[in-house]
Amino acid sequence: MERTIQKRLSVGGDSWVTVDVYGEPDAPGLVVVPGVMSDAHTWRRVAGTIDAWPSVVVVNRRGRASSGPLTNSYSLQTEVDDLGVVLDEFDSTRALFGWSYGGLITLLAANDRPIPQVIAYEPVMQPFGRHALPDLKTAEETADWDRCVEIVNRQISGFSAAHVEDLRADQHGWAILRRLSGPLYAELGALNAAPPPDVMARQADQVDLIIGQCNRGTAPYGTSFDHVRQHVAHAGVHELPGQGHLAHIQAPAELGHLLNNLAAI
Repeated sequence: MERTIQKRLSVGGDSWVTVDVYGEPDAPGLVVVPGVMSDAHTWRRVAGTIDAWPSVVVVNRRGRASSGPLTNSYSLQTEVDDLGVVLDEFDSTRALFGWSYGGLITLLAANDRPIPQVIAYEPVMQPFGRHALPDLKTAEETADWDRCVEIVNRQISGFSAAHVEDLRADQHGWAILRRLSGPLYAELGALNAAPPPDVMARQADQVDLIIGQCNRGTAPYGTSFDHVRQHVAHAGVHELPGQGHLAHIQAPAELGHLLNNLAAI
């Protein structure tokens, strides 16, 4: 599926979000909500493989070019409200898909309004990465974006120093990671600021949670996934073989194929 349009939507408070639309803009579709260290462009290869819905709308959440600023009042509820604006614009949406922090946003959005289907890949919830907040705050205050990328990979995701050096060796890729780390401290702070409701996705007709095989039962993503699962009473659980948290980068076709298979009939 090819991208057909990009649209800018005002979300109030002097900010806005852009969305990339693939397929038929006015047809029922899937809305994709990326997580931290990610943007709409990062999800283009996954969106391009999806054909179970006539359209795919990928949200470029605030804090990323070419969307607007987080603003001083930013919170997790801000993200849910922004997604509500997108859903009002694309009112024939049939399903939501969120990755990581985006997965939490979609599950919470389905408490506020009826959604036929919610799919979430390794959604995270508090406490997640809370221990890294002081170091991220210092890095943000000094605009040390290299340090931010190191913190998210080493202290939060648990990758090795060698992995970080491999990332750094790709100058273009590292520059993208530095840019995407700008809103990281605020986003992680928002994730940890408010306790989640006892039940999530209350108004979703169908909920499907996906975990990468490599993260089953392991911290931080597998354990946070298990925590989320306790708050979603009616979810089906699915596993993506051979993958971890970054399936949209490392196996976009496989992830897209799984999403096609999960499309509600």
